[in-house]
Amino acid sequence: MKAASLKDIKTELKHHSAEELLDLCIHLVKSKKENKELLTYLLFESTDEEAYIQSIKNKIDADFEAINTKTFFYIKKSVRKILKEIKKFIRYSQNKETEVELLIYFCRKLKDFKPSISRNTALTNLYNRQLDYIRKKINTLHEDLQYDYNLELAEFS
Repeated sequence: MKAASLKDIKTELKHHSAEELLDLCIHLVKSKKENKELLTYLLFESTDEEAYIQSIKNKIDADFEAINTKTFFYIKKSVRKILKEIKKFIRYSQNKETEVELLIYFCRKLKDFKPSISRNTALTNLYNRQLDYIRKKINTLHEDLQYDYNLELAEFS
């Protein structure tokens, strides 16, 4: 089955009543966890971005605490999973400041992680790639925010 274009879906949705749209949304939410998370963000958390960021930071803290530190294999696997979740939450928000703030927080947690990531090439490379990505994203922000975030990023060097 080929998916319809966004324009086609938008015009089709205009022809449905509010009750039908509600049923479609509920059906969509039931089909996939990610859809439910996105709708939760849009309905409840999008109005208070700071609280959303703080809740994600708390989740990152909990995830880093739960990492199995016996071998670097498990550490790498867990860190990649955490980063994948952060990227998913960033996609929900689509706010550049949120993206930069969460990625900086992730890098700070990774840098302070014990055992040190400097003993593992893959983790060091992941960390450096995220710093490069953050630098590129910072350049797209407003000048005042660029200055503030560049000061924060200077701590990593």
